[in-house]
Amino acid sequence: MALRVAPAAKRIAARGLSNFMQSRGMATEKQIFNQIQSTKNIQKITSSMKMVSAAKLKGDEQRLATAIPFNSWTTALCGEPTLVEDATFEELPQKTLIVPFTTDKGLCGGVNSFITRGVKDCVSKLKAQGKECDIVIIGDKGRGQLRRLHADLITRSATEVISPGTFALAAALTSEIMAAGGAKDYDAIMIVYSSYVNAAVYKQRYKLIKPFSGEGEDEPMMMHEFEPDTKSEVLGDLYEYMLTSQVYHSFMDGAAAEQSSRMAAMENASKNAGEMIDKLTLQYNRARQARITTELIEIISGASALED
Repeated sequence: MALRVAPAAKRIAARGLSNFMQSRGMATEKQIFNQIQSTKNIQKITSSMKMVSAAKLKGDEQRLATAIPFNSWTTALCGEPTLVEDATFEELPQKTLIVPFTTDKGLCGGVNSFITRGVKDCVSKLKAQGKECDIVIIGDKGRGQLRRLHADLITRSATEVISPGTFALAAALTSEIMAAGGAKDYDAIMIVYSSYVNAAVYKQRYKLIKPFSGEGEDEPMMMHEFEPDTKSEVLGDLYEYMLTSQVYHSFMDGAAAEQSSRMAAMENASKNAGEMIDKLTLQYNRARQARITTELIEIISGASALED
């Protein structure tokens, strides 16, 4: 009788160990298998998004190549764009309108975080210098990040911006900027955007656009003659057109940087999903081997009991 109890005890112990592992929260074989399948589906999605971003990036690169010469004339009036990193912002006037360009969609790496971080740094440095600023945000992601800390400075926001951008879209965005104050209430408009370098690199830059105002020696364009309209009206129209051109270039530059960042983010996500699949597969094989070992113990124990 004692010999028959021993194999039965082994079977009970094996089943008890299996139940104990499940009760302690350890993943079962079926749960691990489901995790593997879910991760494989995610990997397929991220790989597809990477290919879509790569295709969109080619179109954005072509549009950016067209926008660069189109906007080159503004350099003589506004100067070259400046890197946001390590900038002191001392050249900014007393009252500035900051216009950061962010995206409406996520899953694009840190392209939005870098812009909002630069804007936060600019606001803190301007306050330390005793200067004033307000913010007009382009893009839903930037609005969500900046309103947590600087909600009182946000005067307007433009979201659900249609992509790919056109000059007509840039003109509409410029109208929103002008409606927020533009050259009337502010000494300068500062556009903060992501500048595309290549498929792996993008940098944050800002453009400072000052209105054509001044008297005496500070009067703008004294070497030019204006006919038949008055000089003030022509300069007002020229300023608005220059701002639209700068917005158009910044939007094209930011769109290319967004797609390159999303392509890199989806590539990293696919790589991480592959590594997770390998780890889960190893864990699944161990759980399967443990189950097989338990079943063999039960079979051998039952056969020993029958022999006895």
